[in-house]
Amino acid sequence: MSTSAGDVKCKRLEGKVALVTAATAGIGLAIAERLAQEGANVFICSRKQSNVDETVSALRNLGLEVSGCACHVGSAEQRRRLVEQCVQRYGGLDILVSNAAVNPGAGPLAETPPDVIDKILDINIKSAVLLVQEALPHLIQRPGASIVFVSSVTAFSPPEPIAMYAVSKTALLGLTKGLAAELGPRGVRVNCVAPGIVPTKFSAALVQTPELASAQAEATLLKRLGRPEEQAAAVAYLVSPDAAYVTGETLVVAGGMHSRL
Repeated sequence: MSTSAGDVKCKRLEGKVALVTAATAGIGLAIAERLAQEGANVFICSRKQSNVDETVSALRNLGLEVSGCACHVGSAEQRRRLVEQCVQRYGGLDILVSNAAVNPGAGPLAETPPDVIDKILDINIKSAVLLVQEALPHLIQRPGASIVFVSSVTAFSPPEPIAMYAVSKTALLGLTKGLAAELGPRGVRVNCVAPGIVPTKFSAALVQTPELASAQAEATLLKRLGRPEEQAAAVAYLVSPDAAYVTGETLVVAGGMHSRL
């Protein structure tokens, strides 16, 4: 866990219910922890129930209100059950953070096998849209509801060897704009966070040697890699009342790395 519950003083999310996918490690875990620190009741998921149980226990030991269940976001039945269990546990849903993603293969775009393309598009884009559809009937009932997609700074200039993954993250920028236009009149804000290079298990290939990690750090204006809690702070802002007039935006949290399409 990144911090103790006492380290975050503001309680902008008191009385809110947040659902965070892929939240038992890395950036997702940091987001779940931060939202709970700010007063939200947080429901998490991961593919393995054992990981969910361990994370819920650890966060509750920090005095945070967290529950969760196993969910493979590529399954329609498991998505339905995820939202249903969250609403049953906490009585509603105010915040959806769509963080789940896969990168089953690496290499040039022109050589990416069809099965790798299918899996990336299915989980990183299709499942994100369908999860919103599942959650929307609950979100529109709550004033100040919001959705945040977790993209990547690589969305702006997809690099080899993770270009196909990065292209799926580019799609989330468009999804954010499109949903924000549709859902704004219904009272739901939709935004996106594009993290830079944050050393986690998921990004291990980008920082697997000291030389690679140093090169990634040099690509930033701050000359360092990011931390999960810095991404979590950005998400906490976007789902809070402080961002009540912010929708359709992508907040790049990447230490000044290039981030323009």
